[in-house]
Amino acid sequence: MRRLFWLAMGITIGALIVRKLSRAADKLTPTGIAGSIAEGLRDLAEAIGDFGADVRAAAAERESELRAGTGLDAPLPAAGAAAAAFRHGAHAADN
Repeated sequence: MRRLFWLAMGITIGALIVRKLSRAADKLTPTGIAGSIAEGLRDLAEAIGDFGADVRAAAAERESELRAGTGLDAPLPAAGAAAAAFRHGAHAADN
């Protein structure tokens, strides 16, 4: 019984080692290397896309902060009121 256990253990370990070695050998073939490079490029493209999205979000947030701080988000005066002020000689330089 004991010998049968060790025989089964040896066969199992041997099968696992053969599977690991064959996977490692597959990675070293030209097809395996190309697959690894393609996967790396996909990861790089995804990282660049995520970075771009983060930059756009931060730029939009900063732009809203600047607009709020400078008052650029304030509503514009009515067109009629601005035209009337211009006709009556009220310029920004006069104020």
